Amino acid sequence: MERGCVVAVARTVQQSPFKSFFQAGFECSTHRRRDGRRLDLIAATRHDEFAFEDYQALQNFGIKTVRDGIRWHIIEKSPRQYDFSSVLPMLRASQAAGTQVIWDLFHYGWPDDIDVFSTAFVDRLGQLGSAFARFLHDETEQEVLVCPLNEPSFLSWAGGEVEYINPFQKSRGFELKQQLVRASIAASEAIWNVLPNARMVHCEPAIHIAPDPLRPEDSELVEEFRLFQFQSLDMLAGRICPELGGAAKYCDIIGLNYYWNNQWIHRARTLPLGDRLYRPFRDLLKEFHERYRCSIFVSETGIEDHRRADWFDYVAGEVLAAQQSGTPVYGICLYPILNHPGWDNDRHCHCGLLDYANDQGLRECYKPLADALARWLGRFEGVEKFELATTGGY
Repeated sequence: MERGCVVAVARTVQQSPFKSFFQAGFECSTHRRRDGRRLDLIAATRHDEFAFEDYQALQNFGIKTVRDGIRWHIIEKSPRQYDFSSVLPMLRASQAAGTQVIWDLFHYGWPDDIDVFSTAFVDRLGQLGSAFARFLHDETEQEVLVCPLNEPSFLSWAGGEVEYINPFQKSRGFELKQQLVRASIAASEAIWNVLPNARMVHCEPAIHIAPDPLRPEDSELVEEFRLFQFQSLDMLAGRICPELGGAAKYCDIIGLNYYWNNQWIHRARTLPLGDRLYRPFRDLLKEFHERYRCSIFVSETGIEDHRRADWFDYVAGEVLAAQQSGTPVYGICLYPILNHPGWDNDRHCHCGLLDYANDQGLRECYKPLADALARWLGRFEGVEKFELATTGGY
């Protein structure tokens, strides 16, 4: 909490918002590359063709909750004209399979006629949220979970600072971050206007930056950089930049995305597991929970190739340790769950539990990861509720 804040704390027993502790995430990025080509990972993995087969296959692994996405550029080919025919088969497949879906409204891509830095971007994402909520209202009676905007911290850095993905800008990261938070708030409000009981999920990277042991004089600066990971959520919660309209209610469910390269030495190397400077993941989970006092889960985690099972063992072990020390964590989402073509070069990324589909929708399973998942399933069974301390003010 920020210095000088007065916090009222209430303790309640909170039920898990998810059908299963272990979850799966379908890569659904739709941004344009620098060469102008637009990605569509849902189509590239044939998940749009075989959504029912995919959801049903995951049920065999005890996975009943998934992260999936809608594709804005397909739904809104003309301004404010919405066609959800690309989503309807996926929604019906989830209903038939008994799978709970957390829907990503925005996953890095937007229609070509929108300038992401304009007020139109905020308005149009809000209008998309409203249209999507009406679609869900008409098609399902299930509880709705939506991630309005995936990883504003990553997108503002990658697209606003280092020109890695769209909008390929430099030195505009903070400006873009504010814009993304405005849009996330607009979309949340638009969805709630139609579906008052919808749950909002906000996914962000959980990172650690260690100072270089040879430059102890940089420690204060490095800590400042490390704390930047909280900016988007602090904006969303109304703790900073109040002109954006943030409030505590927007921090409903927080998802933490955690990968092998989420810890590094400032301006130097990535920290591997086992390095003396590596911070245990359980500590990151605890820090986020103590800062926001809301439901948290691991919304993305995974690694490529032969390290998949070992990495999952590490993350699951850390989550269990966090729970045992009093940090409520409601789930772990394997992401991406399907092997997919790489963003930059279309290489076959072996990162998932399941591989490319054949023409019948069957996918080969990566057995070492499946075995690791089976080993951990029993250890998290019954993890449905925690006593949760919630903040009543700032």
